[in-house]
Amino acid sequence: MSATNAIRSESDAARQLRAVMKGKVVRWGGDGYARAREIWNGAVRSQPALFALCKNSDDVQSAVRCARKHNIPLSVRGGGHDWAGRALRHDGLVIDLSHIRRVDIDPDTSVATIQGGATAADVISASAPHGLVATTGNCGTVGIAGLTLGGGYGPLTPRCGLALDNLLSAEVVLADGRLVDCDDRENTDLFWALRGGGGNFGVVTSLRVQLHPVREFLAGMIMFSWSDAESVLHGYSQVIASAPDELSVLAGVLSAPDGGPLVFLAPMWSGEGKQGEEFMAKLRRLSKPIVDQIAPMTYLDWLHMFESAAPAGRHYTAQTRSLAALTPEAISALIDGGQLRTSPFSGIIMHHFRGAATRVPVAATAFGLREEHFMAEVIAAWEPAPQEDGRVHQQWAQTVAQNLEPHALPGGYPNMLGPDEHKRTARAYGENLGRLQRLKHLFDPDGVFTSATSLPLQRNYA
Repeated sequence: MSATNAIRSESDAARQLRAVMKGKVVRWGGDGYARAREIWNGAVRSQPALFALCKNSDDVQSAVRCARKHNIPLSVRGGGHDWAGRALRHDGLVIDLSHIRRVDIDPDTSVATIQGGATAADVISASAPHGLVATTGNCGTVGIAGLTLGGGYGPLTPRCGLALDNLLSAEVVLADGRLVDCDDRENTDLFWALRGGGGNFGVVTSLRVQLHPVREFLAGMIMFSWSDAESVLHGYSQVIASAPDELSVLAGVLSAPDGGPLVFLAPMWSGEGKQGEEFMAKLRRLSKPIVDQIAPMTYLDWLHMFESAAPAGRHYTAQTRSLAALTPEAISALIDGGQLRTSPFSGIIMHHFRGAATRVPVAATAFGLREEHFMAEVIAAWEPAPQEDGRVHQQWAQTVAQNLEPHALPGGYPNMLGPDEHKRTARAYGENLGRLQRLKHLFDPDGVFTSATSLPLQRNYA
């Protein structure tokens, strides 16, 4: 399409949408564009042509149909926290769900009905007064729908499974604009594909998730001197190996006040108090802590604890590797990576996938990795500056990931794979890939939702 025709098409699309939508339509260069375009990762440069700031499912349907009619590529913005910038389709139409974020709690069934733009903090704020929590990630500003569709590692993973394992049903706008419901009895293939297949199959405007009765947690942060990193990481792997499902521990590398590296453990205990104190004591004894901030806290406190370390607007890139075990060689690669960080804002965070999440059969959902592992996030972060293009920090993350590769399982975490990582995405789904590709062809044969997790397409669907 020529530039002139593209502009005409976008103008016609904006006019059509304004006539039918309850929400606003924002065009490139217009009032409200800069605000609509804001996402967590300030390094993302994509400039969409249009934003459809949806108010309800009807608006989403109208936006999908309009984009198809005018041949404008689509993307979907939920919480806006995706590091890869998949929410912003360059020269495309963004279906913005950030104004659709209501959360309703049914305390009798322990179920939350969550609109597509709601964040983890929205859900926990609504469920906590009932003594209930949802399975979320570790940051309150992350959108629940996006997190859930691609996986959802978090502090309750050992006890309650991934976020996607707690999805009960979803309302979805398909590529042809139809609004459908799916669960384990209706549209079962779609329901299977949503749980791990990312946003490849439609726009999730509402989802129902299982909640869990936990009121208070013993949690916080323990930090150790960098000289103790090897012994702490080795000891951590031994403690967590024998721990019950009620204990989860993030581990990795963060910065000291002077910018140098520290090794940290961020445990959360969701069981009875006395046993939790015993495990916290085991973690403290791995070396002499220089920071020891373990205390009873709410789940919302936990989410807020991590937000200040990764503020919106900073520049980020990320790599992930799934480590089968914390072997001495893997620990050495992690320590080398921490030592060679190019920015004091960069770090390495490891999530331990075990317990309830490993007891779900691989074929039960599209998510392809159910064996125990440590999912390592290598996060490069730097402040924007005129002479800072980020290449040195991006190279650091790539180098750390390459050094971890010999110790890693095939593939990676779909929510954290870049748009061009087709081979790793294919391997991430493993034996589920073929079914996932057939369903992609069934529900989205024209590739309308290609800004989502980079699902490699299969051309022969016999």
